Amino acid sequence: MRIYYYYFIALLFGFHTSQAQQQSKDSYKLVWSEEFNKDGKVDESTWNYERGFVRNHEDQWYQKDNAYCKDGYLIIEVRKEEKPNPTYEEGSASWSKAKKMIKYTSSSLNTSGKKQWLYGRFEMRAKIAVGSGLWPAFWTLGVDKEWPSNGEIDIMEYYRGNILANIANGTTKRWSAEWHNGIKSVESLGGKKWADEFHVWRMDWDEKEIALYVDDVLMNKVAMEKLVNKDGTGFNPFKQPHYILVNFALGGDNGGTIDESLLPAQYLIDYIRVYQKN
Repeated sequence: MRIYYYYFIALLFGFHTSQAQQQSKDSYKLVWSEEFNKDGKVDESTWNYERGFVRNHEDQWYQKDNAYCKDGYLIIEVRKEEKPNPTYEEGSASWSKAKKMIKYTSSSLNTSGKKQWLYGRFEMRAKIAVGSGLWPAFWTLGVDKEWPSNGEIDIMEYYRGNILANIANGTTKRWSAEWHNGIKSVESLGGKKWADEFHVWRMDWDEKEIALYVDDVLMNKVAMEKLVNKDGTGFNPFKQPHYILVNFALGGDNGGTIDESLLPAQYLIDYIRVYQKN
């Protein structure tokens, strides 16, 4: 009898867990999605392209040509490609203008000024390239104030062998962030086999907290009350709408030493979806 009792309890627990998961899913409705099913360039009524050497002393030049849709995926490609830097200024103190030559190219896309959301479930199914120097990301920024006082949510970042899920708010020092970090090594997740597969990255964000997942494994969770900017204004950058960014960076402050044998490298995005509670 005891065996049957435990079997019944296990079934009952499984049923309730499944039911709770279904209720959680059913409490959201799809409000926007990009399925990337049309070959060619992305829809520019939704997406902006960044151009140039943009941030973090990264080594790639961002341009439109390295992002395209094919076979149901958005493909962002990092390439070894040498050409003159059109913004070069001899003797410039700016890191982006001091580079005479472009050695690598890639793409960065965002929905700034076109699509933005306050709270919801954000999902991306993608396969990322991993290895030394590679730095793919899926993230959001708030629409008001300069970084980091506008708030940054890194739903997915990869660099130096690790998957990261980070949240940043402002401090008393301009351009200096307070970071709330989640990290797992690719090796701990399954190594090369894991990296060769598609995965689902997710953010659940509401008025109480932000929780970040990969394949339903919790990476990071931070209460909203901990995310107020520390500049004395009382402004919480996560109680305002955010827009989405997807990009594939190289080297720079965090990417590490570039292994050119990995290039060209591709970041394949199957879909990006935003749900909000009914």
